[in-house]
Amino acid sequence: MKIKFKSISLAIILFLFIQNSSFSQIHQFELGGDNFLLDKKPFQIISAEMHPARIPKEYWRHRIQMAKAMGCNTIAVYIFWNYHELKEGLFDFTTENRNIAEFIKICKQEGMWVLLRPGPYVCAEWDFGGLPTYLLKIPDIKIRCMDSRFMNAVTRYVNRLAKEVMALQCSNGGPILMVQLENEYGSYGNDRNYIKELKRLWTSNGIKVPFYTADGATDYMLDAGSIEGAAIGLDSGSSDADFETAKKHNPNIPVFSSETYPGWLTHWGEKWARPDTSELKKEMKYLLTNKKSFNLYVVHGGTNFGFTAGANAFSATQFQPDITSYDYDAPINEQGNATAKYYMLRNLIKQYVTYPVPEIPKPIKTISIPAISLKKVYNLWNYDAVSFQSAQPKPIEAFDQNQGLISYKTKLVGHKSGKLKIWEPHDYALVFLNGKFIDSIYRDGGKWETNLPKSDVKNPELEIVVEGMGHINFAQFMIDRKGITDRVTLNGMTLMDWKITPYAVDEKFIKNQQINFNKPVTNNNYCNFFKGNFELKETGDTYFNLSNYSKGILYINGHNLGRYWNKGPQQKLYCPASWLKKGSNEIIVFDLLQSQEKNISAEDVM
Repeated sequence: MKIKFKSISLAIILFLFIQNSSFSQIHQFELGGDNFLLDKKPFQIISAEMHPARIPKEYWRHRIQMAKAMGCNTIAVYIFWNYHELKEGLFDFTTENRNIAEFIKICKQEGMWVLLRPGPYVCAEWDFGGLPTYLLKIPDIKIRCMDSRFMNAVTRYVNRLAKEVMALQCSNGGPILMVQLENEYGSYGNDRNYIKELKRLWTSNGIKVPFYTADGATDYMLDAGSIEGAAIGLDSGSSDADFETAKKHNPNIPVFSSETYPGWLTHWGEKWARPDTSELKKEMKYLLTNKKSFNLYVVHGGTNFGFTAGANAFSATQFQPDITSYDYDAPINEQGNATAKYYMLRNLIKQYVTYPVPEIPKPIKTISIPAISLKKVYNLWNYDAVSFQSAQPKPIEAFDQNQGLISYKTKLVGHKSGKLKIWEPHDYALVFLNGKFIDSIYRDGGKWETNLPKSDVKNPELEIVVEGMGHINFAQFMIDRKGITDRVTLNGMTLMDWKITPYAVDEKFIKNQQINFNKPVTNNNYCNFFKGNFELKETGDTYFNLSNYSKGILYINGHNLGRYWNKGPQQKLYCPASWLKKGSNEIIVFDLLQSQEKNISAEDVM
């Protein structure tokens, strides 16, 4: 019996070895004239993009399996620099869902190749496009160019990240086929030395697989963003004309669609993005019929947990912050389920590929939670937070804070009423006079003024509380500091002598809860914390419904689920099962505008 058992065991081991043999050995990936070559044979990349930072670690394998079951053979991975270097010089590639090497190894275990997209800039509707906000402490910093201060930080990042991924190249037995240099650089700048230096940095750190760039299919973007010897990615490439435009810039390398869009992003105040599926099907048929390589951006979006959502701005007075959900109307929705779009793509891809497409994994378990009673427990001003004196306002980043809230307080001398203007409010400001709420000022649109009424107080106290809502992640206005970025004027007079108090309101801030209930608070109709507890007999994914509240942040068992805003369209925040527990759970809601206690429930669907 023992001999028979050993024989069966050896047979199983041999079978698994054969099944995974293509991922157990060194491979050669090359750029041919028109095709990518894997071990000297033409290889069509059918890639599905997803971002480990937006997916709970417990679901990494499930999401990769979902992409494979849709017919894809590759996973494209953005690395968010600021998610791994939270403080200058201090890197984290181990905690929570930051273990990039582990994610890539799971791709290999599941028989998937990898396109690595490490930045340093990535866009991705992610806060500051992935760049660390400590750079914004430098008053005259220039980004995405050969500014020595920026490049010193980039060099440190590349040197550190290379240690995580170097052994995972296909030339070393791993799944990484190519590494992208920067991202859509032709939409931003034209420092050719910068792109060349990035390639040199990666090469000097042991990256031997081919490189590629990604730009729009226009001549000026490709002229500024591409580089000799790197494949050209098109965002997106969907016609012969697109590919011919790219070939003009380098006829001797492959061109592929580095971002084919099955969905699109959504900003606060907009309707949910729901792109036309018939156009997507048409693009996909073109790519598959002509054996063009492509990457679906994104096949699964996930969630902008915490303060990771970015923003857009295409003029000096425009501001379009992204919602917390990164569902993106993607084929695999925020919670990991297959959509109608998924089945359409799966059926289409199966008609063209020669390799077997596996069955679709079972859906993740979901639960609903009945109404939870919340009580108003304390106020922002109950916190004993550290304050700083300054002649003029300073932005959040000057205090080593990424986003959250910041209070600016001063006594009015000279002018004491009239036209108050904030230069500039980044991004949502509450104005108080002698503890009484006067007005809210939102950055978008450039209307940054309000009227201060007359007061009987000799030197009225003005306080401005500002919420940061995501650093701009694309185009020319990316230098985007939070708080008050310059000055405050009253009837044209510049107001001086400010007491500045930053409130991080992040997970660490909530956990510490250094609250002083004896502290007198006059403006307690705003910036309130509501707290409750709920019991669970079982856990599962769920969506907390915030439609009873106004504007703020939700925390479950200390985890920051992200922002909500009754401006819409998002009213529910996704919570993975791993952040819940059997027995007692804690919920905290921080709301800038609401004083009334309301119940909250959770539902099993968005």
